[in-house]
Amino acid sequence: MLKVKNLKAGYGGVPVIFNVSFNVKEGQIVALLGSNGSGKSTTLKAITGLIKPMSGKVEYNGNDIIGIKTNKMVSQGIAMVPEGRQLFGKLTVEDNLRMGAFLIKDKNIINERLNQVYKIFPRVKERLKQSAETLSGGEQQMVAIARGMMSEPKLLILDEPSLGLMPKLVGEMFEFIKNINKLGITIILVEQNVNHTLELADYAYVIQNGETVIEGKGSDLLDNSEVKRAYLGL
Repeated sequence: MLKVKNLKAGYGGVPVIFNVSFNVKEGQIVALLGSNGSGKSTTLKAITGLIKPMSGKVEYNGNDIIGIKTNKMVSQGIAMVPEGRQLFGKLTVEDNLRMGAFLIKDKNIINERLNQVYKIFPRVKERLKQSAETLSGGEQQMVAIARGMMSEPKLLILDEPSLGLMPKLVGEMFEFIKNINKLGITIILVEQNVNHTLELADYAYVIQNGETVIEGKGSDLLDNSEVKRAYLGL
């Protein structure tokens, strides 16, 4: 589905990632792991058109997507839930969700998608008329992911979905991700929570100092000492 090869990207002409490569097969949960500053978020921005890669290849379903604007990627089935949620705080939860379906003109389809996200996130339905800024951190993250699902993506990219959540909510968030994947949605997951992520992921890549250094099945990497060293920056 997605092939990234020898990706180089950065800011102001200064590269942050030098040689990132990974593949995502349809239906998988693929994790990108690494310590802070390793280049994970830069990789996601380069893939989704938020920054232009300096070199390398990004192919989605066999097509080169480098240079395609971010909003055009949504229509191709790619959606990203950014780090920090980026909700419209003054708008209601329902308005935030409907913003995720801005490309859809058919009200019946929008309502179908709303009902789908309500099944996964019942608490989101309970908070529909509240402004997003009044929600707890966990509820805001649910709304952010639900909004990402409203475009009915084939590939959903999640950047640090458990960041800032209370420990008791982290396991619940990973259960939500598992249920989303069961709907047939392929997921790229960038996370700091290594154990939860590797238990969930079909395949994982470790990025260190702007390069892909280790890869393997999630279950195989759980007790890998090299992964621990790369992740902790030791």
